[in-house]
Amino acid sequence: MMSALIVSVSGIRGVVGQGLTPEVAMRFAAAFASQVPEGTILLARDGRASGKMLGHAVNSALLASGRNVLDLNVAATPTVGVMVRQIGAAGAMQITASHNPPAYNGLKLFGPDGRVLPAAEGERVAAAFHENLPKWQTTDGLGNIRVAGDELLEHHLRQIVDLVDVKAIRDSKFSVVLDANHGAGGALGKRLLEHLGCEVVILGAQADGQFEHSPEPTESNVQSVLSRVVENGAHIGFCQDPDADRLAVIDEKGRYIGEEFTLALCVSRILASSPGPVVTNCATSRMVQDIAERHGVPFHRSAVGEANVVDLMLKVKAVIGGEGNGGVIHPRVGWVRDSFVGMALILELMARESKTISQIVQEIPHYSMEKQVLPFPAERLEAAFSQLQGDFSNAMADRQDGLRLDWPDRWLSVRASNTEPIVRLMSEAPTAESASELCAEARQILEQIPSAVTESRGDNP
Repeated sequence: MMSALIVSVSGIRGVVGQGLTPEVAMRFAAAFASQVPEGTILLARDGRASGKMLGHAVNSALLASGRNVLDLNVAATPTVGVMVRQIGAAGAMQITASHNPPAYNGLKLFGPDGRVLPAAEGERVAAAFHENLPKWQTTDGLGNIRVAGDELLEHHLRQIVDLVDVKAIRDSKFSVVLDANHGAGGALGKRLLEHLGCEVVILGAQADGQFEHSPEPTESNVQSVLSRVVENGAHIGFCQDPDADRLAVIDEKGRYIGEEFTLALCVSRILASSPGPVVTNCATSRMVQDIAERHGVPFHRSAVGEANVVDLMLKVKAVIGGEGNGGVIHPRVGWVRDSFVGMALILELMARESKTISQIVQEIPHYSMEKQVLPFPAERLEAAFSQLQGDFSNAMADRQDGLRLDWPDRWLSVRASNTEPIVRLMSEAPTAESASELCAEARQILEQIPSAVTESRGDNP
C-alpha cells in the first residue's frame, strides 16, 4: 500500500493518517479556495468512514479562507457536478478516493462549470498547495456554512428522467438489483429506479463506507452480487463504485457484463434517436468506435482522464462520451461520469428493444482486452515509442497519450504511469489469445530497449 500523498491536476489522494492528514486536507482546501472565483463552494463526501473527519477539516479551511460553503453531506460525485451548475457555485470539493481500498481517501476538485478541473486550472491549485502557506482570515472575514437538504437529489433525478422514455421503462416492470456497496449511490439510485417503476433490491444502501467487497466494481470483486441477481429473479444488476460515477452491469443470468460494456450500451441507446459525435479516451474498448461507425457518426478519441474527455466533448459538441471504466457522460445532465445516467439509458434500451440485457450485449461486437504492467524508466520512453512504431509500421500511431497503435481489428496502448516508474500495456483484439500475444510482443520489444543514460540507484523517474 502506497502511503505517499498523490497530487494530480484533479485533486489529491492518499492513505488517511499517513499521506493524507487533516493538515494536508486543510492546506489543499485553502489552495483551492485561493484559485477559484468568488462565490459559494460546495462540499460533499462519498460515505467512507474517514470522510466526516476530513469534511470537518476542509470546512474549517474553507471558512477560514473567507469562503461560504454549502455542505451536501453524503452525495454522489455526479450529483455534485449537477449542483454546482444548479446554484451557480464557484466550484466544489468532493471527498472521495473513488475505487481505492477503505484506507484511502482524497479530494476531487470541480470548477464553476460543474466539471472536474481541467489540467491548467488543476496545476494552479497544485502549485498553490506546494508553494504557498494558507492565508487565514480574521473574525470579520470568515465565511459561512449552510447544510443542503434533499433538493440536491431531486434536481439530479429530474435531469436524468428528462433524458429517457419513463413510460416505456415503467411499462416493462423491470426488477433490478443495485449494489451500492455502502457508498454514496444508494439514496439516489433507489429513488431513480423506483421512479422508473422498477422493483428494486438495494445491496449496501447505507452510506457508511463499510464495504461488503472491494470498492472497484470489477468481476473478481462483485462475485457475491452475481448470485443475488439470479436469486431475486432480476432482469439486470447494477454495481456502483463508492462515489457512484462508475457503473458495471450484470445480466439476468448472473453473468458479469462489466464496465467496458456500460458506455457501449449507452452509446447504442443515444445514437438510435440522437445521432451525433461520440468521444471516448484512448484506453476505452473499440466497441464504442464500432457502434459510432455503424450509425455513421463522427468518433473521437481523447487522452486518458475524465477532464480530457470533457475537453474534447465540448470541442466537437458530442452527444455522449465517457470512459471504459463504466463512466458515462451526457451533456444534458452534466460534465461528470454518471452511473445514474448509465442505469436509466440501459433500462430504456432494454424497454425499447424488448430484449433482455444478455440478448442486447450479444449483438455488440466483442473483443478481449489484456492489461499488463512493466517496470520502465522514464528516460527510455521516447526510444521505446520510436522502436515500437518502427516494429509495428503497419499500424496507425497516435502519440497524444503515450503511444497507441491501431489496426483494423485490434489496438495496443503503451502509457507511462504518473506516479511510478512503470509503463502500462493494454491491448484489445478479437480473441484473448491474440490480445495477449500483442502485449507479449510489445513487452519483448520494450525489454530490449537499451538504457540511454546511466541509471543510478537514487533515481526516481
